[in-house]
Amino acid sequence: MKAVICKTYGPPESLVVEELEPLQAGAGQVVVSVKACGVNFPDTLIIQGKYQFKPPLPFSPGSEIAGIVKEVGPGVASVKVGDPVIVFTGHGGFAEEVVAEASQLIPMPPQVDFPLAASFVLAYGTSHYALKGRAQLQPGETLLVLGAAGGVGLAAVELGKAMGARVIAAASSADKLEICRQYGADEVINYISEDLRERIKTLTNGEGVDVVYDPVGGAYAEPALRGMAWGGRYLVVGFTTGEIPRIPLNLTLLKGCSIVGVFWGSFTAREPQRNQEYLSELFAWLQAGKVKPLISAKYPLERAPEALRDMMERKVKGKVVLVVE
Repeated sequence: MKAVICKTYGPPESLVVEELEPLQAGAGQVVVSVKACGVNFPDTLIIQGKYQFKPPLPFSPGSEIAGIVKEVGPGVASVKVGDPVIVFTGHGGFAEEVVAEASQLIPMPPQVDFPLAASFVLAYGTSHYALKGRAQLQPGETLLVLGAAGGVGLAAVELGKAMGARVIAAASSADKLEICRQYGADEVINYISEDLRERIKTLTNGEGVDVVYDPVGGAYAEPALRGMAWGGRYLVVGFTTGEIPRIPLNLTLLKGCSIVGVFWGSFTAREPQRNQEYLSELFAWLQAGKVKPLISAKYPLERAPEALRDMMERKVKGKVVLVVE
């Protein structure tokens, strides 16, 4: 089988495509024939050795997979060969096959194709957990989304509207902000050409926002925090700028607000039952057409380095997918 391999930590261009032996399922495992794999910002970090988890070298990046069960190992009764499934593995998805624990598999909803299925779980799972589980976002509250045109950001915009919030989307260009409007943003901020803090103040009549969703970090964190309402919740989702901000903690005292960490991967492992309940709600919304990921680009497996480079340079909006023929 063909796979994109990281042999040494480095940039996307250091990845190689190789032919490997077909995979085999052990006890409690299945082999999935990969049909599509989402490309996510953590993939750009894991190949550089900058992510929270470091798989032993060599490995294949890619964590968000949709495909068909090819082989079932001993003791597996929950799925059968031929079943279409979604699986979140952490790594290994930039390949024609992946081995997964049977307990990791999610049945693929009807009328959902493979690229869409491989674009949904991570971004929408993260944003749904953040807004519902961590922020407890309420109808009528105001939500500010930073990096709003990216995968998790656009999901947060769409989910915030679905949950009844007033959504302010912040991004770096006019075309990105237009996408945000199409996905439900009530107001937009270009934080390259506009003063983020002052624009928040104007759009909220000086009252501030109730929830900030921040997958960006860097220089935007402090002005966003200063633009919070009393009792607000600041969601720390990630640091796509590469800079972890240093926050003056006196701001949390003055505003009575909370800084809340969002680690969806750990949540899924620690609270699997609650995660399943959240996913069930998300899939119901997906099937009802209430939410739908924006897939802005599809790449063949061999162009995985290009897909990762475009992700790193923020040339894409919404989600990017590798399609495996």
